[in-house]
Amino acid sequence: MSPTEPRSSHLDAHGHPRMVDITAKPISIRTATATASIHMLPATARMIREGGTAKGDVLAVARLAAIGATKLTPLLIPLCHAIPIEAVEVRFEFADETTLRCEADVRTSGKTGVEMEALTAVTVACLTVYDMCKSVDRGMELRSARLLSKTGGVSGSFVAPAAPPS
Repeated sequence: MSPTEPRSSHLDAHGHPRMVDITAKPISIRTATATASIHMLPATARMIREGGTAKGDVLAVARLAAIGATKLTPLLIPLCHAIPIEAVEVRFEFADETTLRCEADVRTSGKTGVEMEALTAVTVACLTVYDMCKSVDRGMELRSARLLSKTGGVSGSFVAPAAPPS
């Protein structure tokens, strides 16, 4: 790495991975909203809308999976801090006939943000939809996982620019 390149806070002076020391950081309210979508056949989308899967209510199970996933994020992302998750809201909507969009809001009062937890939530929600519907549609495709916004901490607020249509 050259001296002009930005250094990741997850690397020490020798370029070795490290967990960022947050002990001196003040506690603040942290929020993050993320989104992801899953594209499917029209018949699969109809089945989800009508609740007609053999495995049960797809969106209820995907919502529960998303909420649980937020709490497991530090087990999946090696240098992610284990933080208390104090609130999670998960929403689903069909963006069109074949694209289901998931959005998750995650909140905590802590020393580090919840962006990774929000991204994990929406990704696991879409993976759960895939798992519950794969017997009828193995061609489903996860798309566009991204952070929409975050608040709190030293870096302040972030709002993503509008995404191009998929």
